[in-house]
Amino acid sequence: MIFLRPYAWKWKPMGARNAAYLRFYHLARQHELIQSNALKYPRIRHEGGAPMRIPFFREKFKDVEMGKHADEEVIIHGRVQSVRRAGNKLMFLDLKGEFEHVQGLCNFNKLQVTGVELGEFKTLAKLLNRGDIVSITGRATKTPTGELSIEATRLPELLTPALAPLPFKLEDEEVRIQHRHVDMLVSRKTIDTLRLRSHLIKYLRDFFHERGFLEFQTPILAENASGATARPFTVTASETSVNKNLAMRIAPELWLKRLVVGGVDKVFELGPAFRNEGIDQTHNPEFTMCEFYNAYANLDDLITLTEELICGAASHCRDLIATKLDSLPPIDMSQYQRPFQQLEFIPALESALGFKLPDLSAPSAREDLLALLKQHNLDVPGLNKPDITLAKLLDNLASEFLEPYSLTKPLFITHHPVCMSPLSKSFLCPKTGQHVSARTELFINGKELANMYEEENDPASQRQKFVDQLNAAKREASLAPGVYNEEGESAMEVDESYVQALESGLPPTGGWGCGIERMVMLFSGTKRISDCLSFGNLRHVTNVPGAVRTGEDEEKAREMTDEAEKKGRRERKREKKEDVSESEA
Repeated sequence: MIFLRPYAWKWKPMGARNAAYLRFYHLARQHELIQSNALKYPRIRHEGGAPMRIPFFREKFKDVEMGKHADEEVIIHGRVQSVRRAGNKLMFLDLKGEFEHVQGLCNFNKLQVTGVELGEFKTLAKLLNRGDIVSITGRATKTPTGELSIEATRLPELLTPALAPLPFKLEDEEVRIQHRHVDMLVSRKTIDTLRLRSHLIKYLRDFFHERGFLEFQTPILAENASGATARPFTVTASETSVNKNLAMRIAPELWLKRLVVGGVDKVFELGPAFRNEGIDQTHNPEFTMCEFYNAYANLDDLITLTEELICGAASHCRDLIATKLDSLPPIDMSQYQRPFQQLEFIPALESALGFKLPDLSAPSAREDLLALLKQHNLDVPGLNKPDITLAKLLDNLASEFLEPYSLTKPLFITHHPVCMSPLSKSFLCPKTGQHVSARTELFINGKELANMYEEENDPASQRQKFVDQLNAAKREASLAPGVYNEEGESAMEVDESYVQALESGLPPTGGWGCGIERMVMLFSGTKRISDCLSFGNLRHVTNVPGAVRTGEDEEKAREMTDEAEKKGRRERKREKKEDVSESEA
C-alpha cells in the first residue's frame, strides 16, 4: 500500500512515544503485508548454499573490478537501512549485518530473464521498508562510483517484515532506555560500547588463561552473603528442601579462596554480583565482577600483573576503536606508561593534611580524627554527619586528597588502615607505627578501578577480624546505614564455614577484584554505568512499559487507517494510469 510511504519515509528522530501513531503504523503495515501475501516469517533454507556474512563478503570481494561481476553466486542476509528506487525497474538497498553495510542492487531488466514479472518486482520494491530483514542472492560487483555491491540474480526474499517503524535517531532519553533494542539499531555509539564490553571480557579471559589461571563458577545463592561490606538481596527458597531465606552473593571472594585451599592455585571468575544499595552514575545493584586469586603472590606481584593487564587492555581497546568501534573516542596511550604512580595511604594523607593521624586502631580513633580535622578547620565531605564511620571518614579523606593524583596517570594507593580492609593481611608499618593492611587500590581518572590484597590466611586472625567487624557494626548501628536489614538484623555474620576452610591451610595468596562496567566506562569514554549494561540500570529494567493500548489510542489508529485507505485507493488509481501510459509508450 503506497499510503504508508509518507509515514515510512518522513519518519523523524523519535521523541516521546506516540502510542496512537505507532498503533496506526502497526495496523497499516500489517494490512499492507497481508494484501501482498507477504506477512510471512519463512524458515531459513540453504538451497543455494550457506549464506555469506557481510564482513566476509566485503573482505573477499574488495578487489573486484569496477563494472565486472564475480563468478561466484552468494547469498547475503541483512537488515534494510534504506531503499532507493530509480523508476520502476531499478532498486538499491542498503543492507546491514554484523555492524557492516553492503549495497544491494536489483535491476529488473536482468531479473526478467529468470522469470520475474514487472508487477512482482514493483510490489516488492514498494513493500520493502527500513527495518525489514531480507535475503539477496547475487554476484559481487562495483558500481561506477566504486561502491561494492551485490547485484541480485534472483528476486530478493523478505525474511522478517518490520511491523514497527525504525527511526533514524532516538532523541528522548527515556525512549532510548525503554526501547534499547531500537537504540542499538540506530545509535552506533550505544552498540559499540556494548561490543567493547564483549571484546574486553574476552581479552580478560584470554589474559588469565594464558597465565595458567582456571575459570570457575561459584554459588550465587547461599545462606549468607560475605566477601564484602554491603547489604545483600534476599530470596526465599520455598519450593526446595532448603526452605529458608537465602542471600544473593555480593562477591565471589570467599568461594574462590576455598578453591585455592582445595588446590586450585590460580583461579578466576567473571560473573554477576548483587548489592542492595543505591543507583547512581557509577553504581548499579546488579553488576559484573572479575576476581582472581593467585597462590604465593604478594602485593608487588599483584601490582606488576595489574599494570600488565591494564596496559594490555588499553592497547587492545585502542586497536578495536581504531578499526571496528570508531564511534568511540580514541584512547590516549601516553597515560598508560609503566610503572604507575604509588602512594602509601597514611604517609601521603598526613603530608596532605599537615598533621599526624591518631592511632587508627584505638577504640577512640573516630572521635580523635574528627577532633583533629575540626581543629585544623578542614572541610571534608561527611565531616559533620553524625552517622559517619571511621572507615568512611578515611575513605572520604582519600577521595579528597589522594585520588586526584590519578587524574593524570594511574595511581596505586597502598597500605590502607586495618579498619578499611578486614579480609587482608595486616602488619605494623615501620614508617608510621600504624597497623595497616597489605592492600592496594588502583585509581584512573579519579575513579577506583581495581582492588587487591594479600589475603588473610590465619584462621584465628580472620575469625577475630570478622568479630571485630561485626562488633563495630553493632556498636555503630546508627552510624552504618545498610549494615542492618529491615528487620533490624545484621547483614554481616561471622562466616564460620570459611574460617573452618582456612584451618585446612590457605597458601599465602594474592587476591584481585575489578568491576567490569568500570573498566568498560574507562576505555569507552562513557560517564554512566547504564551505558555499559545491555538494558540499562535496575530502574530501567524494572520500569520498561508494556505495550498497553488504550481504547482512545485504538480509535485514533482506526481513524488514521481509514483515512490512509482512502488515500491508498486514490494512489492506486493514479498508478494504473501511469502503467497504461508506460505500456502505450
